[in-house]
Amino acid sequence: MEQEILYAMALTRISNFNYATALELYKTVGSAQLLYEHRNDIGDILKDCSPRLMEALKDWDEPLRRAEAELRFMEDHRIRAITLTSSDYPQRLTECADAPIILYYKGNADLNPLRVISIVGTRQCTQYGQDLIRRFVADLRRHCPEVLIVSGLAYGVDICAHRESLQNGYPTIGVLAHGLDQIYPYRHRDTAAQMLDHGGLLTEFMSQTNADKPNFVRRNRIVAGMSDCCIVVESAAKGGGLITAEIAQSYNRAVFAFPGAVGMPYSEGCNNLIRDNVAALITGADDFVKAMGWQDETVRKRVLADGIERNLFPDLSPEEQKIVSTLQAVNDLQLSVLSVKTAIPIGQLTAILFQMEMKGVVKPLAGGMYHLLI
Repeated sequence: MEQEILYAMALTRISNFNYATALELYKTVGSAQLLYEHRNDIGDILKDCSPRLMEALKDWDEPLRRAEAELRFMEDHRIRAITLTSSDYPQRLTECADAPIILYYKGNADLNPLRVISIVGTRQCTQYGQDLIRRFVADLRRHCPEVLIVSGLAYGVDICAHRESLQNGYPTIGVLAHGLDQIYPYRHRDTAAQMLDHGGLLTEFMSQTNADKPNFVRRNRIVAGMSDCCIVVESAAKGGGLITAEIAQSYNRAVFAFPGAVGMPYSEGCNNLIRDNVAALITGADDFVKAMGWQDETVRKRVLADGIERNLFPDLSPEEQKIVSTLQAVNDLQLSVLSVKTAIPIGQLTAILFQMEMKGVVKPLAGGMYHLLI
């Protein structure tokens, strides 16, 4: 496994790669180590491989030296490398065409819990935004005790979301735009240290990678991709929170925004998202939980606690039972993902899901998701 990690790390260092190309190569060949072993005859495996790409794949010397140095750093600082094929890789992120093939993680939170939300917004968070986050997280805790909250550890909305998560007993993940050898901004180092015991820090960047401007956009796709939904609290007309929301929408994630007063500079972005139907309007945790269909979790937990056994849908067709079994394993799946997991074509699956909705078996959610009602 360590050899595969080494070659995956090196693959990310090879020049002329973009995320989608690296991911496609990795999935097509099956492992980074195989890519290395076939570096001189890659054209025999990938028939449509361009000459430029074949040439780039021949030079692994410097990337491997850098990867070996990084492995030593990771061992000294108890950092885990998680490849795309690892069971602990964020499975929601694997659905994204530009997912990183390797992540660096330090912390104790499960990256694949039942519920994951991202909370993002402006670095100039006002008292209004802080109050919204405080009430939202506290109220959400009463509805859904098991949620992982993800943000970017930046000033403003991000750090407020992390701190309120810790205050309310939620694990929280900070996705970084740099390596794990530093904390940016440095002022957030104490909160970051708490998060290592109640969540963690995650990045696709090796150590000695600075928090350069392009890295924040790269970071945003991880925040969006590893979450079920994205909540924008406050944003100016332009900003990183809006970029994350747009990425989340492109991944078919649900997007929500808190409205603000007309004319207020840090409400303009949220109001525009709502106006343009990019985000659904929410005013608190009650709205959000209903939109996501998560209010059923409370009922489910009560049934389990009471030891009540239910006869699960005895009149289901074989295809419907296959859908139920899939959603029982991983609830709240997008239509396209459900189609892949059940091997039912999307056109046929849509018709079956409609019949199951009429029977009260499933419920459609925002973002093209389907939730099993149990």
